[in-house]
Amino acid sequence: MEITDYGMSRQRGYLSHYEIDAINLPERFDDILDAAGNLSGLLTSGRVRHWLERLTDPKLEEWAKAAPEEEVRTAMVHYSFLVQAYVWGEPEPPKSLPANLARPMVAIADRLGQAPLLPYSGYVLDNWARIDKSAPISLDNIYMYQNFVGGDDENWFVLVHVAIEAEAGVLLDNATKLAAISLGEDTATAEQLLKEMDEAWERIYGHFARMPERCDPYIYFHRVRPYIHGWANNPALDGGLIYEGVEKFGGKPQAFRGQTGSQSSIVPAMDALFQVGHSDDPLKSFLDELHHYRPVEHRRFIEDLGAKSQLRSFVQKSGSQSLKDAFNACLEQSARFRTRHLEYAASYINKQAGSIGGNDPDVGTGGTPFMRYLKKHRDENRAQLV
Repeated sequence: MEITDYGMSRQRGYLSHYEIDAINLPERFDDILDAAGNLSGLLTSGRVRHWLERLTDPKLEEWAKAAPEEEVRTAMVHYSFLVQAYVWGEPEPPKSLPANLARPMVAIADRLGQAPLLPYSGYVLDNWARIDKSAPISLDNIYMYQNFVGGDDENWFVLVHVAIEAEAGVLLDNATKLAAISLGEDTATAEQLLKEMDEAWERIYGHFARMPERCDPYIYFHRVRPYIHGWANNPALDGGLIYEGVEKFGGKPQAFRGQTGSQSSIVPAMDALFQVGHSDDPLKSFLDELHHYRPVEHRRFIEDLGAKSQLRSFVQKSGSQSLKDAFNACLEQSARFRTRHLEYAASYINKQAGSIGGNDPDVGTGGTPFMRYLKKHRDENRAQLV
């Protein structure tokens, strides 16, 4: 099991192996790219649906099946933003998505094995580029490529996630090595790998702690978050959204989960490596469902890691207190990360009054109540030290 087998790297983790500004889509996308590039202006006009309904359907069904993956993923970024803008860009959401958006969106999503709306991969993992290509991926050298309305708060929210994902490459690379080591007896190497992971967690936590610097909770709740909701468990779209012109849906409303940081594959991979389990509750069921919204290769990585790792029993049987300490330090880092997530969920969502376009303050962007269960999951994580 090698990290490269899953299209990932130590330097970028789950982030795209390419940068979106280097991908050139065919001419058939010209009108789409013009609309996506001016999405902020279209939204500000107050009648974004009027403009998006005028776009031609580029008939992507055959193109999506054969095009290079990088191009399809880039098309996914732009189309998923347009779809979200169409649904949430005016005060009352529509009952259906017009065929000129629905058909290409579904064709792209089918090729990628994902749901036909904005995923975390389209919002974060594939939606960034470095400013200076000779410099590293860092918060002072990356930008968000596709926006809704733009501005510091929207950009910073996404870019902090990008920085975290890049830093997590060390966790993921070391995880594959630890899974292999857990089948043997090399405690010294295992301890060194765990210490490297602990150091990487510190860097991740440093990025996460910077979120409030340029992303204000009020602005996030009222100007960033409304666009990333899905159509499941959302009272503003009771029953879901109809995808016009898509035969396989038979004209019936579809209820897909919205984009959420819980679609990130970092913590699930750590749970798989450290063999951390959670008892049944609505959040666990929700997170299990979100697994199917991840890119196919990321799903496979988590599943393979969980199937192969025997790290917990390896550490328990080692008799090495320093190895146990290193194992527990990494497990505590996961709990710490969940704690910070809980704090942000409280300040950025739960404490913000009012609602916009189904922007329920007690419901996560994925469409489930979260506050009461995030603490439970954090505590379950912390309780499984060795």
